[in-house]
Amino acid sequence: MKLTTSTSAMLRPTRSVAVVVAPNPMRCIARQRRSHATHSDPATGKTLSAARRSVTPFNDDGHVPWKQLSGKEKTARATQQTFNFCFVIAGVVLTGAVAYFMWTDVFDPDSKTAQFNRAFDRIKKDARCIEVLGDSKKMVAYGSNTNNHWRRARHIATTTERTDEHGNQHLVMSFHVDGPLRDGVAQFWAVKQVGHSDYEYRYLMVDVEGHERIYLEKTSSPKTSAKRQLSLFGVKW
Repeated sequence: MKLTTSTSAMLRPTRSVAVVVAPNPMRCIARQRRSHATHSDPATGKTLSAARRSVTPFNDDGHVPWKQLSGKEKTARATQQTFNFCFVIAGVVLTGAVAYFMWTDVFDPDSKTAQFNRAFDRIKKDARCIEVLGDSKKMVAYGSNTNNHWRRARHIATTTERTDEHGNQHLVMSFHVDGPLRDGVAQFWAVKQVGHSDYEYRYLMVDVEGHERIYLEKTSSPKTSAKRQLSLFGVKW
């Protein structure tokens, strides 16, 4: 009796249960976006982009071909390229100006900086200056004596430049020289005559309080002006 009941239960047909799965809304939105993002060109059969970001002077990266740009977008690209070109030109001009300044004021042998370094080197090598001022390795030269102890805040030197009636270039410079023993003031007058490439000292001297003036260079005036007393910038020498 138990066997019959079990067999009939196994032969009983089962009922199928239909499971309804709700569609994923995110997938539907993605499919709609893909369907609207591209379309096929019937003439060429190629898939073309139906929507793209509008080109402006601030977001143009050059990937969109010129032929596909509208009139407004072409104007935006032209504006961006014009700005970039002007920016490059300004950079070139600024670089040239800096290079010119560096050459004329630093690297040019006739620059004031070069003449300042030349005079200071002569002072550091002079035995009399070393005896009065102290160790040459500890000497410091600078321009105007101010209350600011930062070296960069001090001018290089006080200079006066002039070209006389004969075309000769005159350079007068004074600067302070501080040594470990004493401090002094250096002065020189150099002349670059017409046809010459270098300045020649008329005098180079160092004044230290309590000591005699030290002349590193002292030459007579040129023969052309030997008959009269030399006057430079209202000062007679």
